[in-house]
Amino acid sequence: MAVCNTNRAMAARQTNGFRDSQKTLDYTTLTHAAKEEIKAFLINEDELHQIDDLTKVNPVTTVTVLKCLQARYAAGVFYTNAGCTLVGLNPFQSVPNLYSSEVMKEYHNVTRPQELKPHIFVVAEQAFRNVQSHIEPIDQSLIVSGESGAGKTWTSRCLMNYFATLAASNTSIKCQENVERIEKRVLDSNPVMEAFGNASTLRNHNSSRFGKYIQLHLNRSQQLQGASVQTYLLEKTRVAYQAPHERNFHIFYQIVKGATEKQKSEWGLSEATEFFWLPNSEKVLEEKQFDETKNAMLHLGIDHDTQLNVFRILVGLLHLGNVQFSSPVDDSYPCDLKAEAKSFLSTTANLLKISEEVLLEQIRIRTIKAGRQQQIFKKPCSKMECETRKDCVAKVIYAKSSRCIWI
Repeated sequence: MAVCNTNRAMAARQTNGFRDSQKTLDYTTLTHAAKEEIKAFLINEDELHQIDDLTKVNPVTTVTVLKCLQARYAAGVFYTNAGCTLVGLNPFQSVPNLYSSEVMKEYHNVTRPQELKPHIFVVAEQAFRNVQSHIEPIDQSLIVSGESGAGKTWTSRCLMNYFATLAASNTSIKCQENVERIEKRVLDSNPVMEAFGNASTLRNHNSSRFGKYIQLHLNRSQQLQGASVQTYLLEKTRVAYQAPHERNFHIFYQIVKGATEKQKSEWGLSEATEFFWLPNSEKVLEEKQFDETKNAMLHLGIDHDTQLNVFRILVGLLHLGNVQFSSPVDDSYPCDLKAEAKSFLSTTANLLKISEEVLLEQIRIRTIKAGRQQQIFKKPCSKMECETRKDCVAKVIYAKSSRCIWI
C-alpha cells in the first residue's frame, strides 16, 4: 500500500514523476557487475531494517527494495518512506499502540515530524500543517492506493480519526459540541460504507468493492466544519454473482444474522432457507456488527423507519435470487416458474412492494420499440435472458439503495 500527500492539481504529475524516478530493474536482466553491486549491498542483511527511506537503497532494484521491506517487516516496522510516498505493509494482526492518541500527540507536537519514524501520521500531519500555514493551494489530497488486502480501508479510517482529533483539539468550548457531532458522523460513515460496500474475498475478509473520495472541510481556524463522501465504481455484480469461496456484501449477512425474530418472520428469513446469493453464510465475520451499522446509520441521520425500508428491500433481493425459471415448451410463451420458486416470488414482490405480475413481466418479457411509429412489441425472453434480467434488476436496486444510504 502507498500513501502520497499532494494537491489535486499536481497529483497526476507528481505520481507519474515518482514512478519514472523509481523504476526498478529485473534481476535476471542485470549485468554481472550490477549483480555484484546488489550482493555487496545485501551483504549486511542485519542492518537492512534500519533503512527507513527506499531512496537510500543503492542500487534500486526489485531485489534490494523487497529485501529492505522484508527486513523491516520482520523487525515489526510496517511503514517505510519512498521519497514523497509512504509505503505501508499490512501486518495482518493487531499492533498495540501503533495508532493510539499518545502517538497522535507525539507526531502533532514535534517540530519536524519527518525526523520521527515513518508513519501514516507523518503524512497526515504534513497535510494538516500545509492547510494551517495556508500554503497555496490550501486544498490537500492524500492518495491511498494498493491491491486488495493492502490496508487501504484501515489507513483511511486512521487518517479520518487523526484529522477529526486534531480539529477537535483546536476548537473553543463553544464550538466543541459542533465539532464532536461532525467528527462522530465522519467516523460513523466508515461502518456504513463497509457494510454496504465491502465483502469477503479470497485475499481479504474486509475488501472494499468500491472507490471513495472523502473530503473534510476546515475553516480558517482549522475547525472541522463539515465533511462529504463520494463513492464510485461499486461492484454491483457481486450482488448476483460471487466467486467460489467469496461472499456477498457484508450487509446481507448482517441482516440475516442480526435481525430480530419478528423481523425474520416478517421477511421470510427462516433458518432452513438457503439463499443462492448468500454463499458461505456459515462463516462468522462481520455479521455481529449489525447493531454497529444501525447505530452508525442513526448518527448519520438515517432514522429507524428508513433503515427498516432499506433492510426490507435488501432481503427482497435475497429472495429474488431464489426465483428460478424453466424453459417453456413453446418459445412464444414466457418462461415458466419452477415450483419451488413461487413462494420466493411472492415474498420478493411483497418486500419490494410491487405486484408479482409486474415483477414477472419486467424479468420475462422484453419490450421492443420499432419503426417510425415507435410501435411496441413484447417478446418473451429465453431462460438465460430471464436470469440475466433478474440479475440486472437486483444490481440496479442495490446500487440505488446503497447510494441513498451513502448520500
